[in-house]
Amino acid sequence: MRMSRYFLPVTKETPANAEIVSHKLMLRTGMIKQHSAGIYSWLPLGLKVLQKIEAIVREEQNRSGALEVLMPTMQGADLWRESGRYDAYGAEMLRITDRHERDLLFGPTAEEVVTDIFRNHVRSYKELPLNLYNIQWKFRDEVRPRFGVMRGREFLMKDAYSFDLDEAGARDAYNKMFLAYLKTFQRLGLQAVPMRADTGPIGGDLSHEFLVLAPTGESGVFYDAIYDETDWAGMDISFDNNDAARAKRAETVSRIVKAYAATDEIHDEARFESEVPADRRRTGRGIEVGHIFFFGTKYSAPMNAKVSGPDGKDVLVQMGSYGIGVSRLVGAIIEASHDDNGIIWPDAVAPFDVGVISLRPGDEAVDTACEQAYQTLLKAGLDPLYDDSQDRPGAKFATMDLIGVPTQLIVGPKGLANGVVEVKDRKTGTKEEVSLESALARLTAKASA
Repeated sequence: MRMSRYFLPVTKETPANAEIVSHKLMLRTGMIKQHSAGIYSWLPLGLKVLQKIEAIVREEQNRSGALEVLMPTMQGADLWRESGRYDAYGAEMLRITDRHERDLLFGPTAEEVVTDIFRNHVRSYKELPLNLYNIQWKFRDEVRPRFGVMRGREFLMKDAYSFDLDEAGARDAYNKMFLAYLKTFQRLGLQAVPMRADTGPIGGDLSHEFLVLAPTGESGVFYDAIYDETDWAGMDISFDNNDAARAKRAETVSRIVKAYAATDEIHDEARFESEVPADRRRTGRGIEVGHIFFFGTKYSAPMNAKVSGPDGKDVLVQMGSYGIGVSRLVGAIIEASHDDNGIIWPDAVAPFDVGVISLRPGDEAVDTACEQAYQTLLKAGLDPLYDDSQDRPGAKFATMDLIGVPTQLIVGPKGLANGVVEVKDRKTGTKEEVSLESALARLTAKASA
C-alpha cells in the first residue's frame, strides 16, 4: 500500500475522552471512529489488525476440529424464553419489537440459537462429538461503556459450542478448547494465564477465564512460572478423538490447572507461598480475553436437545461454550505491547510487515530504490506500507512508530550515495546501515521462513 493512496487519519493530540493507552492509541492512529457510547466504526488500519486476529482464531478453532457457522445477530425472544434466560439475563440485553409485534433481541451470546440448530439436525450419537463455532458481532448494553474496544457495547466475538453424548466426552471437548486457547493467544504474541472462574449468566459447574498479562490490566494475577515457560504454540497436541489422544489432553490440562493461578479476588497468599517456590512466583496485571464453560444439560434439557444413544434411548446432550473477544484482543495487544512512541505490534498481527520510507520523494535515485524495494517486498508475499508522501522525514518516522510497523526501511539520497539504506527495528529501536540488496534479501528470507 502506498501512503498517498491510503486512508490513515492519524492525529497528534491525545483524545480527551480516552482513559487507557489502547483507547488513546486506537483513536490517534485512526484505527477506529466512535459513533456513540461503546459503538465504533473500524477504519482500514484497525480492520486489518482485527482481520489478522480473526484469522488466527479461526485457524486454531479449525485445527481443534470445530466447524464454523454464521448465526444471526438478531435472535427470536421465544428461544430465550424456552431456555429461561429471556427475563433472567437482565438489562444488558437489548430487546426489540418488530413491526409485527414479535419480540427480538440483539444477541449477546448464542447458546439458544445453536441449540436450536442442533436439535433440528442431529439425531444420533454417531454424529457426535460436534463443536460449532461462530465469529459474529454481539451487543451487550453496558451500563458504563468505557476504555474503547475493551468494554464496548458492540463487539466481535468468537463463540463455540460443543455437543457430546456424555459428561466424559463434554469434558474432553472442554480440554480441547482449553489447549486451543493457549495456542491461540501465544500465536497472537500474548502471554495468557487460565484462571478458574465463576460461570455467571452462562451457567454450569466448570469455567476458566484466560487473562493476558499487561501493565494496565483490570485484575491482579498471581501465578506459577510454568505459564511463562511453556511453549503452547509449539506444543504437540493431538485433537483426534481416540482414547490415547483424550487421555493425553486430560493429563496435560490437569497438569496445567494444578499450577497456582488466581486473580486478586480469590488469591490465597498462604497457599501461594506454600505451593510455589519463591523463585517461581509471578505477579502482574491481567486482561480477560477468553472464557470457557462446561454446563452439561443447562440448555439441552429445557430446549429438548436429544440424540438417540447406543441403546436406542434418547439422551440429553452435554454442552459447553467457549468465547474469545476478538475485537477486545486488539485493545489487549496494545495494552501489553506499546511504548511512548506508539504501538509495538507482534509480527503475526501487524497491519503492515515493512514500512518503506522515502526521505526525498521526487529524487530520481530515491524514487527508483523505493519502488524497487516496494515491488520486491510485494512479490515476496509481504505487506509493505510505502510512505511516498511529501511529509517531513520526522513526521514519517513518527507515523511509522505510532502505527507500529515492525520493520522500517529508510531510503535517502545521502545513504544511497554511500551504497546503503537504513533498517530500523520498531520494537528495539536498533538501526543498521546495509546495502539495499542485503536489506531486501534479509526481509524476503524472513517472509519465506
